[in-house]
Amino acid sequence: MPTNIHTFAVKKRRGEKIVVITAYDALTAAMVHAAGVDAILVGDSAAMVFAGHDSTLPITMDEMLYHTRAVTRGAKGAFVIADMPFLSYQASRDEGVTNAGRFLKEAGAHAVKLEGAADVDLVARLVRSGIPVMGHLGLLPQSVHELGGFKAQGKTPKSAALILEQALALDAAGCFSIVLECVPSEVARQVSASVRAATIGIGAGAACDGQVQVVNDTLGLATNYFPRHAKRYADFYERGLAAVRAYVDDVRNVKFPGPEHEVSAGHPVPPSIPAPDAANR
Repeated sequence: MPTNIHTFAVKKRRGEKIVVITAYDALTAAMVHAAGVDAILVGDSAAMVFAGHDSTLPITMDEMLYHTRAVTRGAKGAFVIADMPFLSYQASRDEGVTNAGRFLKEAGAHAVKLEGAADVDLVARLVRSGIPVMGHLGLLPQSVHELGGFKAQGKTPKSAALILEQALALDAAGCFSIVLECVPSEVARQVSASVRAATIGIGAGAACDGQVQVVNDTLGLATNYFPRHAKRYADFYERGLAAVRAYVDDVRNVKFPGPEHEVSAGHPVPPSIPAPDAANR
C-alpha cells in the first residue's frame, strides 16, 4: 500500500521503523523510491548539497517548488514531503498557508515540513486546511545564526524540557510527524514516548520511530564535511570521479570514440531539414 500520513501512525503503533531520505531531482527520487523508502523529503538542504551554499537560508520558494516538481515526477506514487524554506512562512500566517498550499497544488507534494514551534497556531491552521504538517525540533538549520552554528540541542535539562514542551505543542496542533535533529538519544526517547506523532530522527538515536538522512551523505556524494550522524553506504563521488578521468584519458589518447560509437552506412544520418522557401518566410 502507498504511504500516507496514516502509515506513520500505524507504523509507530506497531513499532515498525519508518524510513525517510531526501531527494532533489527526478533520477535520485526514482532510485530511492524503488529502494522502498517510506517517504521522500525534498529538503531545503538542497541549498547546501545541491547548490553549494554554506547554509539552507538562501534557497527560495521557487527553487523548492522546482525541486519538488522534479521529485514527484521521478517518483510517481511516493509520499513526498516538501521543506518550507526560510521566510516562506515566518512573515505571516496567510503567507504561510498560501506557500504551503503551493507545494501540494503546484508541485504534487503530500505534506510540508516546518522548523520550530514558534507558531503552533499556523501548524493547526495548515492542518485544518487539509495540509499535513511534519514538525522539526532540535537543531534548526534555518536558525543557524541564532544557535551560533550547527550545534546539537537539548543537552541541558532546561533545553531538553523545552524540546519536550515544543513537541507536545506540535503534537496537539496536529503534526503527523516530528523530526528530531541532533538531540541526545534520551531526549528523543522521552519525546517519542510522549507524543502521538511519529518521531523521525537525524542524529537523535535509535529510539525514534524512524530515521531520515541526506541522500548525498548516504551515497557518498559529499566532498568535504561528513556529519557524525550519517552512515556512508556507497562512494558515488570517487567512483564517478574515476569514471570521468577514464573518459578524459580516452578522448585525449584517441581511444574514444571507437568504430562502435560511429554512425555506419547501415544507419544513415537523417536528412537535413530543407531551408524554408524565401517566399514563405
